Amino acid sequence: MHRLPGIRILRTPARQTFATAAGGAGPNAAGGATNRTTSRPSRLGGKPVLSLDHFLQRRRALALYRTIVRGTRQISDATTRVETLQYARGEFERHRGVTDLTHIRYLISTGKTEWENTERYIGGM
Repeated sequence: MHRLPGIRILRTPARQTFATAAGGAGPNAAGGATNRTTSRPSRLGGKPVLSLDHFLQRRRALALYRTIVRGTRQISDATTRVETLQYARGEFERHRGVTDLTHIRYLISTGKTEWENTERYIGGM
């Protein structure tokens, strides 16, 4: 292990903290400018952290998908039920990589409209 002159490594169970040789936090202790904290490797597998807007749209998309899955249980014909689920899953998978918030909102809105129309059709069966 390479050591930098004047720096020692303090080990804690959760992370490693780099402090100055004097044991203090340095001249900018309040701002944390000289303290650097590195955490354990991410359990996310290197995935980027979502912004709040992306997180909310992801939640809406998942809610729509769950609604569709629950709604298909009302379809009496097994073949139609399976085809409907496959179509819905295919559409969600096809648009999985979309990151533009405007496009995501459009897709969710369109998906809701399509599902409402399908529900009307299912209700009439």
